[in-house]
Amino acid sequence: MSISRRGFLLGAMATPGILSIGGGAMAAPAPLDLKISHQFPGGSPTEGDFRDRLCRRFADELAKRTNGAVQASVYAGSSLMKTNAQFSAMRKGALDMSLVPLSYAGGEVQETNIGLMPGVVTSYDQGMAWKKQAIGKALSDILADKGILFVSWIWQAGGVASRSKALIEPEDAVGMKVRGGSREMDMILKAAGAAVISLPSNEIYAAMQTGALDAAMTSSTSLISFRLEEIAKSLTTGRVGAYWFMLEPLLISRSVFESLPKDVQAIVMALGAEMEQFAVENAKADDQAVADIYQKAGARVADLQPATVAKWQAIARDTAWKDFAGKNESCANILKLVEATL
Repeated sequence: MSISRRGFLLGAMATPGILSIGGGAMAAPAPLDLKISHQFPGGSPTEGDFRDRLCRRFADELAKRTNGAVQASVYAGSSLMKTNAQFSAMRKGALDMSLVPLSYAGGEVQETNIGLMPGVVTSYDQGMAWKKQAIGKALSDILADKGILFVSWIWQAGGVASRSKALIEPEDAVGMKVRGGSREMDMILKAAGAAVISLPSNEIYAAMQTGALDAAMTSSTSLISFRLEEIAKSLTTGRVGAYWFMLEPLLISRSVFESLPKDVQAIVMALGAEMEQFAVENAKADDQAVADIYQKAGARVADLQPATVAKWQAIARDTAWKDFAGKNESCANILKLVEATL
């Protein structure tokens, strides 16, 4: 799809800041520049963390399909704003777009904690199917009501990097200081006997380096991008199976999206859907790559077997799932819709 210059101009007239006026005459509009923020290491459209590459590919293709009328700038490594400020900023229209773990918004929108609820997703196919199922519509409606829209649905399997002792079975967690990545993951870690530490994934390295953290759960891609193999002696991967899957979508501020011309809106959403296959392929590739990288660095590498995944899932049902469903009627409904996919 290509956007006509006339179509963009008509939309631009209703969009603050797109048209510049000087000397009483209306000047030609400068390209609209959408700002995309994320917390991950920066690279290029072909090299580096695939989440950064996805954002840059999105930006390049957006400019191409709009004939340069709409562009996007990518701000990696939380360089534009703090990691935990992104969701709120999008809700207010102060940030255009972000690729961010959905569960980071759990303090503002409790339903988003389902995005890192242990045990509710155990495969990529299951997670990606959410988009077209009742659970996907419910989540989309909730976010839209809060001022944010899904552009790309992105799932990643998680693993565990440890400074020394491997964290595989629930009983391994006893006495360890662990970063779970979400309140719900923290709950099952506590139930297993761990002490939990809460911090964004880009702060794991420093905490593990100082000994403040014994182990950290995060996506395979983050286990690579944040170079944790430099300090980790053990790795538990998600390449065979996982109870830890993270919904980490590309999002757009609803107010920003609705200010765009209709043809640009269509391009944004079509492009976002196209990025999803790229995300799945690269997430799976990183599940294997992380094992190779850590093994080469001398770490002990282990895979989760179905029986072990089931153990963690059972703990989650009795703790995090019950807690989530008990928050309010909306959360209870979200969990009910998820359970229908299992």
